[in-house]
Amino acid sequence: MKTKAKKRTSKARLAYTREEAAAVLGLSPVSIDRLTKRGLLRPSRATRRPLYPITEIERFLRETR
Repeated sequence: MKTKAKKRTSKARLAYTREEAAAVLGLSPVSIDRLTKRGLLRPSRATRRPLYPITEIERFLRETR
């Protein structure tokens, strides 16, 4: 008896690209680059292109109030 793998039903993202992170934060992609260079926003480098985990975006928002 075969069982089908459950599809992920949650639409929540775990990480965002540079452009998506900019849209979420209401900033430009260049501003994301500047924040990254200053060490205020830290991307994950697990892939070829940097991804910004939602937890990192939430941390940034908490710490920059």
